[in-house]
Amino acid sequence: MSTPQSRRPDTTYRAPIGSVDLAAETDDGSPYEIWPCHDCLPWHVEVIREGDHVFVREWHAVACPSFQELIKEE
Repeated sequence: MSTPQSRRPDTTYRAPIGSVDLAAETDDGSPYEIWPCHDCLPWHVEVIREGDHVFVREWHAVACPSFQELIKEE
């Protein structure tokens, strides 16, 4: 009897997406490096300025393992 294969998370361009806001720099003022997510196709970032504050909004497929790790840390 064969066992069903586990389903892969939906990380295609049609997947639902979610975002997480991150600081644009470290505590000492050094900028973060932003690398693309290799776990999902809809990944992209926005740089947002609100007054004197700058932050990065990172978008991922909701089921993306990297996104799930990011939101777990918050």
